[in-house]
Amino acid sequence: MERDGNLMKGHLAAVATVFLWGTTFISTKILLEHFSPSAILVLRFIIGYLALLVFNHEIIPFSDKGREVVFASAGLTGVCLYYLLENMALTYTQAANVSVVVSSAPLFTFILSYFLSGCRQKVSPGFVLGFLLALTGIGLISFAGTSFELDPVGDLLSVVAAIVWSIYAVLVRKIASYGFGVISTTRRIFFYGIVFMVPFSLFLGFDADLNAFSNPVVVFNLLYLGIGASAACFAIWNYSVSILGPVKTSIYIYAIPLVTVVFSVFLLSEKLNVLSSFGIVLTILGLFLSNGGEPGEKKPNRRFLACRRG
Repeated sequence: MERDGNLMKGHLAAVATVFLWGTTFISTKILLEHFSPSAILVLRFIIGYLALLVFNHEIIPFSDKGREVVFASAGLTGVCLYYLLENMALTYTQAANVSVVVSSAPLFTFILSYFLSGCRQKVSPGFVLGFLLALTGIGLISFAGTSFELDPVGDLLSVVAAIVWSIYAVLVRKIASYGFGVISTTRRIFFYGIVFMVPFSLFLGFDADLNAFSNPVVVFNLLYLGIGASAACFAIWNYSVSILGPVKTSIYIYAIPLVTVVFSVFLLSEKLNVLSSFGIVLTILGLFLSNGGEPGEKKPNRRFLACRRG
């Protein structure tokens, strides 16, 4: 009975994380009316960093240069580049499109891990079929412009963001082997992410409407992104993984587009035509198929990173 209770808590934690991540696209879309993409990023992760600092004061020593390179690379890819590309994509295309396309990140993660992590996994027919279906769906979403207005720039940026996130995922697996706490390692990643955001912001333009801070809606969405989606989600997600395991937990990430689609229709009045709707169905179906089976036998080699389970 106690085990069933823990499993339920794990599932609820995963659902809560998916709900928060799925609605971040809506909050970002609202904030883009007052801030540039780079400004949203800097403000969001500064708030997230401070929130993590409140919860945990552990300081990871800057004593290993190789380790700091990995942390810095994770901050560059998973915080700076990924979210910058995602926010830029939202200025070109609908929130629902971005949400679906970036959800293909697990597919790219599998491919990158296969070739770089030293973990040789058997590629199942289900994974191949799912990957092809997802790519087809992404293509339909990209070129099924509303009222025949084709503008695939935002969707292309979303694909690049998904690839960048896959690099981050490989780095996080390496960081997990250092043995530090989840909150302290996340805070270190946030630190480097913010450091890299500063020059990007100066280059791309840090535009912020100061009068917007008097708007409760703007303040709420900034806090929602910083405390909820940036700081809390990492902790909640890892709690779910500790109970359900990475395979079962990762399945929930594919529900993010559904959350985004529902909220973007009701809150942003976005509309989906027949082709883009069909593309969303194909993408989600492909993601489920590609992650539906257990990983094949792992054969470790000495290429790049050591093979680790979980």
